[in-house]
Amino acid sequence: MTLLDGVKAAVILFVAAIAQVSIFSQLHVFGAVPNFLLVSLVAIALLRGSIVGAVGGFFAGLLVDTATLGTLGLTSLVLTLAGYWIGRYGETTGRDRAHAPFLSVAVVTVLYEFGLLVVHFVLGESAPAGAVVRSLIPAIVLNLILTAPVYALVRRLLRVAGRDELTTEVQLLG
Repeated sequence: MTLLDGVKAAVILFVAAIAQVSIFSQLHVFGAVPNFLLVSLVAIALLRGSIVGAVGGFFAGLLVDTATLGTLGLTSLVLTLAGYWIGRYGETTGRDRAHAPFLSVAVVTVLYEFGLLVVHFVLGESAPAGAVVRSLIPAIVLNLILTAPVYALVRRLLRVAGRDELTTEVQLLG
């Protein structure tokens, strides 16, 4: 990954975090909020791998935590784990598959919601488990609606690395 791609990914996640906090957090559809930041992180992690996904998730989560005056590090922790594991999925099997962004968004939406619930519980804070369960299906649907346009935009902004950049082949001499 080049430095320019890293800057592009950082700008994408910065804009997504600000949009999530200021615009998307106000949209309540069937009791759920679309998570534009999570979908953007999934797209970047699928295209750029686990390290970029984890680092991007950490800093985007930190930005959200400071912007909402929430528990510092809570969103960062969950987004770091989400970015890392979706990046690993992209590195191992999912990068070239058409269904990978949709599958990743659906799975990571469930894990993100329950991850936040678990971290709240561990910290001894009140965690509305019933509300999370009731809003889970609408949240998955809303995030899946965002997936196609967000993934297409991120893929266009971050050119897809060729096979030569992803793997190093061994040449046999002799």
